[in-house]
Amino acid sequence: MKSVETTKTGKNFTAVSVGKLSEVKDYVLQLGDIQIPGKVFVGQALGTTGSELSFQTFAPGQDGGFLHTHKNHEELYFILRGEGLYQVDGENIPVGEGSIIRVAPEGKRAIKNTGSEEMLMLCVQYKSNTFTAEDATDGVILSEELKW
Repeated sequence: MKSVETTKTGKNFTAVSVGKLSEVKDYVLQLGDIQIPGKVFVGQALGTTGSELSFQTFAPGQDGGFLHTHKNHEELYFILRGEGLYQVDGENIPVGEGSIIRVAPEGKRAIKNTGSEEMLMLCVQYKSNTFTAEDATDGVILSEELKW
């Protein structure tokens, strides 16, 4: 089974690789007795403290298998390749490469590949209602010289 590779770590960072995006289909997520082919979470490998993220592939005609909601987490879904339908609260939204959908925790959500090619998605999950106006200006530009 394919696994996430840690490529470098330091005091303030972790770098990982899931490999070529065309190979995400080779991952299998084990959730108890359930196996989800073509899905990999990377937050734990990265050591994220405020979010989780996953890549998932869908073969033509495949869907996510179930509707779901979250208790606290908002999600961003990025369609990186392919096309399909994203359903939220019974509304079907056509999606394709470059589509981004935000779903509140309570939104009943599911996805389906309606195209003839594999669909690849990136999902970022984080606690809702925590980003403030102060966070938007949190970056600090340093005067240090860049060393490439």
